Amino acid sequence: MTGAGWYGAYERSAEIYDVLYSPMVDYRANAERIRQLVAERNPAAATLLEVACGTGAYLEPLAAHYDVTGLDLSPAMLARARSRLPNVELIEGDMSDFDLAATFDVVVCLFSSIAYIQTRAALRSTIACFARHLAPGGVAILEPWYPPDRWQEGYVATLSARTDEIAVSRASTSRREGQLVTMTFAFAVAHSNGEVETFVEEHITGQFTVEEHLEAFAATGLSAEYDPDGLIGRGLYVAAHAQ
Repeated sequence: MTGAGWYGAYERSAEIYDVLYSPMVDYRANAERIRQLVAERNPAAATLLEVACGTGAYLEPLAAHYDVTGLDLSPAMLARARSRLPNVELIEGDMSDFDLAATFDVVVCLFSSIAYIQTRAALRSTIACFARHLAPGGVAILEPWYPPDRWQEGYVATLSARTDEIAVSRASTSRREGQLVTMTFAFAVAHSNGEVETFVEEHITGQFTVEEHLEAFAATGLSAEYDPDGLIGRGLYVAAHAQ
């Protein structure tokens, strides 16, 4: 058994991310829902930027409908995405401060990746980046993290999954201070060669109300609709330039 070490978000878990999270997210079905939402508003949409694209699990099915580009801050997650999508442009960058010198018909930020924005100012900056990269008639789709009134203090959880080669378990807990939540994830990974490794990651996230999200969209000239259910029960914002 290898000893436990402490890491930041996705420094170690990127390599087992898809094994652990793919069973809880139907990426293809959700990508089709996104395509339908876009088609209702801009049926001619042809280009798409995914902000915080992670391992490319959403980009893969979306690439069947759009010319896709991905952006993520984590080199480890981008390495996984590049192995999955070798012909897609994948860019290392901060979602709250990026300039790709291009616009897109669709900008998406999914699976609550916006959680890693920690301040209201950074939330406004992030959505302003979305707006600057949105072509005329474009559509922005944001899947939020849980707002403060839906957070369960003291909640502990486990998650597990396996393939023929590895079995992964994650135990988690969290603590909240103001609008910041620090989630501690303890991982155990069993390999078919008999090795078991353990490690811990801390994920520092921010919580924002529905009103704070809508205000951030409005400040950039985007008019947003809010669906409290969304793709997986966490809500969804669909926005476009105000008419």
